[in-house]
Amino acid sequence: MAKIEIDGRSLEVAERTSILVAAGGAGIEIPHFCAHPGLVPEGTCRMCVVEVEGAAKLELACSTPVREGLKVTTESPRIREARRGVLEFLLADHPVDCPICDKAGECRLQDYYWDYGLFSGSFREGKERREKLLRIGERLLLDRERCVLCTRCVRFLRDVTRTRELGVFERGVRSEIGIYENTPIASGYAGNLVDLCPVGAITDTSFRFKTRTWFLEPRPSICPFCARGCRIEVDYHPGFARRSGSEGIFRVRPQIEATPRGPWICDAGRYGGLDLEPRRISEIVWNKGSGASTLTWEKAWSLVKAKIQALVDSSRTDRMTVLLHSGLTNEDLASAKNVFEAVRPRPRIRFADPPLGEDDGFLSTAEQTANLAGARVLGFDLRPIVPEEIGRETELLLMFAGPFADRILSGPFTAAIDPIRTKVLFTSVSENLSGSFDLVFPCALPFETAGSYTNIEGRRQPFAAVRFPRGEVKTEGAIIRAIADVFGLNGGQPEGGS
Repeated sequence: MAKIEIDGRSLEVAERTSILVAAGGAGIEIPHFCAHPGLVPEGTCRMCVVEVEGAAKLELACSTPVREGLKVTTESPRIREARRGVLEFLLADHPVDCPICDKAGECRLQDYYWDYGLFSGSFREGKERREKLLRIGERLLLDRERCVLCTRCVRFLRDVTRTRELGVFERGVRSEIGIYENTPIASGYAGNLVDLCPVGAITDTSFRFKTRTWFLEPRPSICPFCARGCRIEVDYHPGFARRSGSEGIFRVRPQIEATPRGPWICDAGRYGGLDLEPRRISEIVWNKGSGASTLTWEKAWSLVKAKIQALVDSSRTDRMTVLLHSGLTNEDLASAKNVFEAVRPRPRIRFADPPLGEDDGFLSTAEQTANLAGARVLGFDLRPIVPEEIGRETELLLMFAGPFADRILSGPFTAAIDPIRTKVLFTSVSENLSGSFDLVFPCALPFETAGSYTNIEGRRQPFAAVRFPRGEVKTEGAIIRAIADVFGLNGGQPEGGS
């Protein structure tokens, strides 16, 4: 440890810590563009200059390590003048389009101009014109006029993903970020470039022009789209009273300590919830009779209760199969286990999960659900299901598919369960496969429920709901509790014992 002094405050920090990090840990903000806690510092922006006692010139806080007895000043007329100079050079060609920029409200250039600028530029030459809508990825656009060449994006693709799709081209005043040979970014982590960009040069077409950042409420959650359990911020808009449809989830971003490997998330986690929203179902569908029709919750649930009660009355509950998925929370899985194992004879409990993907060796896991480890801890039978066997031995099928229906259900699967007399599906998205079930109940999306997941490393991580489901939409936990009521369960046991 080294004893140092920053702005007159005595601190004790680890050797080799940069002045920027040491100051930040003490609550002293030093302005910077290029430095980032997940990237190796390069000192390209020159905004973080500080005075070091005994040094002949200003030093870069991001790349200068502390040493015993170091004395640092982070604010002085000399420092302010240097930072004003950096800002003037950056603003010489920067477009004044803050009113339409998605970064407005959380832009470092805006903030620093307010703190150190508020000056009229001395340049009289016209601004350099550059490409403003360069597509560098499936959802990413680069505005070269806004770019301040901090190289965060280049370093992320070079040092973190190691895919190297971006580089700095040309020299001097003509330097600019670009892709190689017109080949767009193919990395599954490309969305992180939007978070990394400090000035809104890289924008996301999924968010572009949708809303303003100051209307959003960041709410912490856990990513539900693989077993890693990355910690995320879900940006929620509560909506305007006079504008219907303005409520919603607009962005998903990593928290600073998202994972032990850095503040990153994969694109599947970033966009998974956003892509589900337009495909969700919100009404209960009854597929019997002349055609599909909608029912109220009360009417539809009375039909399910009658089917369950008939099996209970005839002691044939072993002819009921319950298909769960490992995207359910620990709490919902525990409730399901308590409910269905308390009934005699026991219903058959199986898991129908989406097929395994590929472990990319970084964050994304082969398991495409968030709580497979939690299901193991609870002692569930996780062997692959045999649809033909279920079709032969089941009279009533209750299938919880959550947001995975279109990835679980297939032609062979639905053909195998076709002989089952009554089939009920609880899902968030059903596409065209819901016609294979007699009743389809809409379920909450992952960000509309609360509970905990146990990730691939064995860490149990609780989370709250970002928003609550509306209308006929229920959480899967609420549906499991409704089933418990049908069985007459009290405290986890059937009334009268078993």
